[in-house]
Amino acid sequence: MDAIFELPQIKAVAKAVWKEGKAQKVWTFHASMGTGKTSFIHALCEVLEVKDTVSSPSYALINEYESAIVGTIYHMDWYRLKDEEEAIQAGIEDAIDSGNLCLIEWPEKAAGLLPDKPFEVYMEILNEKMRRLFTEREEE
Repeated sequence: MDAIFELPQIKAVAKAVWKEGKAQKVWTFHASMGTGKTSFIHALCEVLEVKDTVSSPSYALINEYESAIVGTIYHMDWYRLKDEEEAIQAGIEDAIDSGNLCLIEWPEKAAGLLPDKPFEVYMEILNEKMRRLFTEREEE
């Protein structure tokens, strides 16, 4: 998938990305600071009928939401992680191994904890209002 969008289209893009990636439980979000990873995850959670408040887990590392469609969702922000040991102490490994949907911002901070083939989402800033989102899937 490859989409160029502005904020008013973010929920439609989230719906299309969900259709593509829903078979995978671990999603990684790759983008620079301020690109809109958390905003996109918020839109995705709306698509998944999450009633909880969706916010950045920058300080807590993991936020847990309940979805009417997929059950428990773990939203993680690994930006502040020092190393994989800190991630393990925070319960990140347990969340990844839980079988629940995991949405991970800054996955490169503890890449060794990720499964072999997560669903990878990339975002880029095109200008002040426009973003590009694309996914990479393993060719079979």
